[in-house]
Amino acid sequence: MTAWAGAEFSALTPLNVVWLTLAAAFLLTLLLQLVPPGLLPSCALFQDLVCYGKIKSGLLLRPAICQIFDVPKRYFSHFYIVSVLWNGFLLWCLIQSLFLGVPFPNWLHALLRILGTAQFQGGELALSPFLVLVCLWLHSLRRLFECFYVSVFSSAMIHILLYCFGLVYYVLIGLTVLSQVPMDGRNVYVIGKNLLMQARWFHILGMMMFIWSSVHQYKCHVILGNLRKNKAGVIIHCNHRIPFGDWFEYVSSPNYSAELMIYISMAVTFGFHNLTWWLVVMYVFFCQALYAFLSHRFYQSKFVSYPKHRKAFLPFLF
Repeated sequence: MTAWAGAEFSALTPLNVVWLTLAAAFLLTLLLQLVPPGLLPSCALFQDLVCYGKIKSGLLLRPAICQIFDVPKRYFSHFYIVSVLWNGFLLWCLIQSLFLGVPFPNWLHALLRILGTAQFQGGELALSPFLVLVCLWLHSLRRLFECFYVSVFSSAMIHILLYCFGLVYYVLIGLTVLSQVPMDGRNVYVIGKNLLMQARWFHILGMMMFIWSSVHQYKCHVILGNLRKNKAGVIIHCNHRIPFGDWFEYVSSPNYSAELMIYISMAVTFGFHNLTWWLVVMYVFFCQALYAFLSHRFYQSKFVSYPKHRKAFLPFLF
């Protein structure tokens, strides 16, 4: 009975509550989008806040006041600048702690305790959060590169609140990973002198899935960028075209599908059993599914010849 109560208590960490709330919010938003038009009163402000990019540009009757809060979608690069710097700092702190025994800064240690740091158990592996944090940093670095050298942004906009949420998200996701580093009873982080000895089969599987998903996401972003370039790589327009190739043959937004697979690969790297990270995966699923559905609906409304067999997010399903 005591063990069960302790398990329930450990599940109610502030981080778990935050990710569960975000997942529920995006699930509700997705369900509202699936309701047939006319059954619910339309809310221009709600749609304006949720949508961005090409989806926002397709909205009709946007109140003029809403445009005051628009920022360019190309500011997406700011998300990854913040992530590379912040999560790079967290990774450096973790490396120093694992290999040199240097404690985290007091303010960071206190913040992690507030968010709900993992308590030390004999079966906990420090290698798992280390690898996930490395993957998160590499993912952000690649996306930053793509924002500057692969993607071609139009004059599309994003709401300032959605922009701020993106900035906070990449700070919170790094703290979430770091909070999963096991701690002992003295609140000193476990020193990973023999970190490689902790390697398990799921670490290898998770890394392979991460690389596979990242490669396909990169290919999809290249395909999208090339739609606005000529054969010499020069940008010639910012119009939308129907993409073909790679996972685009199955879904309208394979870059969103790959994003989900990247986060699932991190869950595998955690050893399948990390509740907090599965809540993150749940949030990513509903968030990416929402925008994949809206993007799919945009393509269908804009192109009469849009492939009928394509799904929005999950091949053959949704």
